[in-house]
Amino acid sequence: MRFIEAVWLALSAIRAHKLRSFLTLLGIIFGVGVVIMVVSLVEGFNKYVDEKIADLGSNAFVVNKMGIVTSMHEWIERSKKNKDIKIDDFHAITEHHAYIKDAAAMKRGQADIKYGTQLLQGVDIIGVSANMVDIDTIKVGEGRYITADEEERAQNTCFIGYELIKQLFPAVDSIDKEIRIDGRPFRVVGAAEEIGTVLGNPRDNFVIIPISTYQNIYGSRGSIAIRVAATTPETIDRAQDEVRVILRARRRLNYADPDNFGIVTSDAINNLREQIFGTISIVAVGVTSISLVVGGIVIMNMMLVSVTERTREIGIRKSLGARRVDILKQFLAESTALSLLGGCAGVAMAYGLGRLVNALFSLPISLPIFWTVMALSVSGSIGLFFGIYPAWKAAKLDPIVALRAD
Repeated sequence: MRFIEAVWLALSAIRAHKLRSFLTLLGIIFGVGVVIMVVSLVEGFNKYVDEKIADLGSNAFVVNKMGIVTSMHEWIERSKKNKDIKIDDFHAITEHHAYIKDAAAMKRGQADIKYGTQLLQGVDIIGVSANMVDIDTIKVGEGRYITADEEERAQNTCFIGYELIKQLFPAVDSIDKEIRIDGRPFRVVGAAEEIGTVLGNPRDNFVIIPISTYQNIYGSRGSIAIRVAATTPETIDRAQDEVRVILRARRRLNYADPDNFGIVTSDAINNLREQIFGTISIVAVGVTSISLVVGGIVIMNMMLVSVTERTREIGIRKSLGARRVDILKQFLAESTALSLLGGCAGVAMAYGLGRLVNALFSLPISLPIFWTVMALSVSGSIGLFFGIYPAWKAAKLDPIVALRAD
């Protein structure tokens, strides 16, 4: 029996019992569907984190008080032990240029923004040094960024996010307009390109002012953050070591003392992401594997029923010259085709649900080709494995006994 003929007979048998075949495949469909759905979410989040969160700028990392915190206990401990990053620390870092190309200071808070009769509450207000534009991922869309002269003179100028343009200046040019930040007048000198959202939260709702102006208004207490750019991608680790040596020397830490400050890198964010989503993926694959095994057992049971129902047919085929290997091929092709159809239905279900989730909740989805092929291969293998016993039972039937079956 040729392979194509075996496949054709298998598909004909499946079409003859559509409802039974569908019910048999529910385990495979849901198992493959859940695996693909989870992998699609994880892959989507991976790309999303790389593009939206872990991108700290060109060869850049961030020095702050806390670093990456993964638990409340860790946050409490670091709040007690870690010292604030001060503007003097920033100046000390900028004085060293072995592996550090540039560094910019930043401090963040919230403020009420008013223009005319419109009031926006809880807008992020960020005080930065003027060279932040060379390190940050924010791009100038209109006008310009704040200048070093404005920072030195602590002038009331600001650079606003795209969301403020939409809400405060929908029909007019925003440049040189005056807005009020917590009641104080500021002149708009530029606006950023649209950044977009992170998990549905807008990232364009901000106002950037000179850090000197920020400290004049809100005080210099509290910790700042420092964004540092290395000279090249190859020297980013050495730049981190350089910053670490500077801060540890300024804080008079002994060799065995842990750092009392945090350094946040793109790699650290990605490692945290991989730990979280890696655990989710392992659990999801482990749980759904049970569904696939159950689906395989159901397929084997249905194939045994099919062998019993078609005993006379097997006897006729053998009496006409069909060999054992032909019968074996026929039933193995049927169980494999059945399982593959379930895998295809699971992939289609996962794709449809992924599109729905993306539309309703704006969650990133990415359907990887590798995992799609892997899921189909596994589903086909399950059908092949669990179809061996029914196919072997059918192949070894005595043709005379089989012909007597009702």
